[in-house]
Amino acid sequence: MSRILGDLTRRRTLTYREVGATRTPDALPAGFHHLRHSAAVGHGPAAFRAAAEAVTTWRMHRAGGARVRASAGRAAPGVTLEVALGIGPLALGVPCRVIWVPEEEHRAGFAYGTLTGHPECGEEAFLVELEPGGTVRFTVTAFSRPAAWYTRLAGPLVPRLQLAYARRLGRVLTRIAAAG
Repeated sequence: MSRILGDLTRRRTLTYREVGATRTPDALPAGFHHLRHSAAVGHGPAAFRAAAEAVTTWRMHRAGGARVRASAGRAAPGVTLEVALGIGPLALGVPCRVIWVPEEEHRAGFAYGTLTGHPECGEEAFLVELEPGGTVRFTVTAFSRPAAWYTRLAGPLVPRLQLAYARRLGRVLTRIAAAG
């Protein structure tokens, strides 16, 4: 299944020019809706390791209610994935490609960009950091705009749903980090 998914999404292209812009959250591109959500999800190295593992292996998304099919078991640049939310025939699967992955001792996560066929256009980063005082912080940074008629029609509802999902992921990661 992963090979088939990789073949299907590899043929798709990124739908935006500002690739990698979530690396600089204070300078997100104009013309997009910006999302920034940050939450403390734990404390200490064990919580950081558990949260980092959950983010980079898709566990956080799955525990948050999404179905994830990916061309690899861990986030790495070029990995393609489809994230689906919803139930049965009402599930909406969206194709993405991992754009960047930080390689730092106290920072882990990834950013993915939208591929053709995604109802939005843009990029989203999911990062976990171990701060100097020991706090484990989860941050979602995104820029997006509608790419399909139904997301344009939904107007301001889409950004609110994106924020609600980011908050849900923060709560899920708090539980995972506490068990770690």
